[in-house]
Amino acid sequence: MIEGINVKIMVVDDEVDLEPLLRQRFRRQIRSGEYDFVFAHNGLDALAKLIENPDIGVILSDINMPEMDGLTLLLKLKELKNPSLKTVVVSAYGDMENIRMAMNRGAFDFLTKPISFEDLEITINKTLEEILLQRKAILEHDQLISIQRDLNVAREIQQGILPQVFPPFPNRKDFEIFASMVAAKEVGGDFYDFFMIDNDRLGFVIGDVSGKGIPAAIFMAVSRTLIRATGLKGMPTGECLYYVNNLLCNESISCMFVTVFYSIINLKTGVVEYTNAGHNPPYILNEKGEVKVIPTTGDIILGVFEDQKYATHQVQLQAGEGVLLFTDGVTEAFNIQAEAYGETRLESLLNTIRNCNPNQVVNTVIEDVNQFAKGVPQSDDITLLFMKFTGE
Repeated sequence: MIEGINVKIMVVDDEVDLEPLLRQRFRRQIRSGEYDFVFAHNGLDALAKLIENPDIGVILSDINMPEMDGLTLLLKLKELKNPSLKTVVVSAYGDMENIRMAMNRGAFDFLTKPISFEDLEITINKTLEEILLQRKAILEHDQLISIQRDLNVAREIQQGILPQVFPPFPNRKDFEIFASMVAAKEVGGDFYDFFMIDNDRLGFVIGDVSGKGIPAAIFMAVSRTLIRATGLKGMPTGECLYYVNNLLCNESISCMFVTVFYSIINLKTGVVEYTNAGHNPPYILNEKGEVKVIPTTGDIILGVFEDQKYATHQVQLQAGEGVLLFTDGVTEAFNIQAEAYGETRLESLLNTIRNCNPNQVVNTVIEDVNQFAKGVPQSDDITLLFMKFTGE
């Protein structure tokens, strides 16, 4: 018995004594439900039975029959364009011309008369196995299409929620900002955002949600919205992430979490307050190509432990300095030698950059990562944000 398949077998033959012979020979399979026979006496009758029994999957057809022969029936079946319908033709021994014509017209296999019931059973089972494999392939193809559709939706969610217009505040001279995300084929949950809290304070954030696909995209959208809504209240960064973390813990989807670096710069003084919730430590760059790491603070990711306290730290920017935020898609990009891009290479690259133009900084890193990982499919989103304090 072929597990996982339920199809009927139609026998097309004008010999009236064939039906009782088959029912007697395969009575055990019929009783167990393994075989379910339908009988037709010519090609026209077979086409009518196909309409009445759409679950017919195997056709055993004689070639020589009145009204419509087996070769003509094959042409009609071909017009149905049903790849799961398999036809086995039965012909006289040595009638190779008709057998060859039948195979050219789409027959799956053939048997010669006089029919051996043992050969017939083997052929039926082989045909059923082929139908099962084909149905599995069609199902997997449909699932892949569905997955791709889901990924496209996730990518649209991810791209649609991120700021895309630069410069976002063209009338501001006291800072410059640019961000970009290069989405991986398998959609992740990276995000960035920035917003004016008041006339003197700019909030900017980057995050990386665990997981892939639509769940990650939705959790990313929720995380970004909560951080923005809470951050606009003007509270310190640690207090903001405390409230966001509690909200995410209450609404967490399948134990998902998010790493976040959230910061606020006072545009009058250049003081940056920040909280790092398990994210990659950012860099401070100046116009001489000098690079400093903003050290990690020991605060944990968001969405895991409720009532977790998050500390607020400060760093002073001088005019012309900027902060580079990035996700691990940068440092964990791999080349064909399975080597990671890493922090050392990133820092060496940043040492070569002068003037700290935000667009230049971000795109230089992206280009270098892509060149490094050339030939290896991108497995994670590559996201960067650079905010330059001009002090004007």
